[in-house]
Amino acid sequence: MTTLLATLVDASRRVAETSGRLAKRDAIAACLAGAQAQEVDIAVAYLSGETRQGRIGIGYASLAAQRGAPAQAATLTLSDVDSTLQRIATTGGKGSAAERSALLRALFARATAAEQDFLIRLLVGELRQGALEGVMIDAIAAAAHVPAPEVRRAAMLLADLGQVARVAITEGSAGLARFAVALHRPVQPMLAQPAEDMADAMARLGTAALEWKVDGARVQVHKAGERITVYTRNLNDVTASVPEVVEALQGLPAQELILDGEAVALAAGGAPLPFQVTMRRFGRKLDVARLRTELPLSVFFFDCLHHDGTALLDRPARERFDALTQALPASLVIPRMITGDLAAAETFYADALARGHEGVMAKALDAPYEAGGRGASWLKVKRVHTLDLVVLAAEWGNGRRKGWLSNLHLGARDPAGGWVMLGKTFKGMTDALLEWQTHELLAREESRSAYTVHVRPELVVEIAFNDLQASPQYPGGLALRFARVKGYRPDKRVEEADTITTVRALYEAQLARGAGE
Repeated sequence: MTTLLATLVDASRRVAETSGRLAKRDAIAACLAGAQAQEVDIAVAYLSGETRQGRIGIGYASLAAQRGAPAQAATLTLSDVDSTLQRIATTGGKGSAAERSALLRALFARATAAEQDFLIRLLVGELRQGALEGVMIDAIAAAAHVPAPEVRRAAMLLADLGQVARVAITEGSAGLARFAVALHRPVQPMLAQPAEDMADAMARLGTAALEWKVDGARVQVHKAGERITVYTRNLNDVTASVPEVVEALQGLPAQELILDGEAVALAAGGAPLPFQVTMRRFGRKLDVARLRTELPLSVFFFDCLHHDGTALLDRPARERFDALTQALPASLVIPRMITGDLAAAETFYADALARGHEGVMAKALDAPYEAGGRGASWLKVKRVHTLDLVVLAAEWGNGRRKGWLSNLHLGARDPAGGWVMLGKTFKGMTDALLEWQTHELLAREESRSAYTVHVRPELVVEIAFNDLQASPQYPGGLALRFARVKGYRPDKRVEEADTITTVRALYEAQLARGAGE
């Protein structure tokens, strides 16, 4: 038995047509529950708007040319599609273009009109149906009849939602319980929520650990003997690009480590260079030696998830911090103080700012490491408010900016699916950034009007702003005041963008502070 593509296409349609999170969950859950075990991971990928092969290098025009007359009956299965895409992805050499085209043509000849439309949107990355990771996790839990936290934890530890779904549906809670932290298999990083200011953070946490908030590149480093692997926050292996990080851990007494930290390029006086400068070191496999000389990296670790055979993910933060200081020399550990005194916290915060850092992190001492979660036990306090938002559209510039996409439309993530626009900004952009963003946004164009290009929501941008205000102009009822671009964040996925829930909480805190004053 196999699963028909038509069943999944129908589920995708129902998910796209409803705005309710529960209805989306139920439609996906029904599809997954009815899928064959060997095809569950394919179904999860397709309903998430992805393929298991990633992008296969075929554009919209080439796909549209293959449409032809649709099949009258639905016979394609998920395995049929997946195996064809695998053949296309691995076909190369002389005559490969013709062979890839023939494979596509044969696939589309077997597809109904609805299936052809689905395949085109899937393959060009335009399948926008609101099946974000949070909804998918809930749907997998419902299909497997297991608690959602068990699925969420397994997904964070394995970083392969398709495999997690297959195990959950076929083996239930017992199968999910097998997943644990493993060396050289990265886990999703824990994320922080913004705090209004130092007083807000201390009021919410009480006695807390305070650390410099370094505006570097998040790294997760795994050590097993002399084998050391470095991963980014997106779980990409960048070991070859950052030899300084590898060398920093070589020769340490600890044989097994999983560490969470920040790699950052520092100026001669020790102040951090801008994030965009640090990111020049990542993803580069050529000229690493030259770049290392021109732009050396330092690394600061702030958490320890595994130490010599002991998994620490579920241990309180104070125990993880103790393991960190035992395993590493002080030069590799982020400066930290533990206090419940607001005056001492403000002094630490002011010192971090004076050194050129973004601010501080405030962390609860009794909380576990919530892999992949944006928990309330980690709070970030910055000099200015910032949010990680997604670019939804951009308007063409005028005057000196003519010919460039300039005024960005900014959206927060809706946990129920989709995006909530919070305003626009054209401030904070250099000529180099304008040129880069014009190229990147046009590559993601979905539609346009006379002045505006609407794009696929794929780019995360860090936005600084003064405060929030009520606004009937936008569907979320809130707008950013004096918003400006701090920089794009290629290290962050759109699933990690700040939510409208976070934005509303910031607005409520702002109102409360105003009432108190």
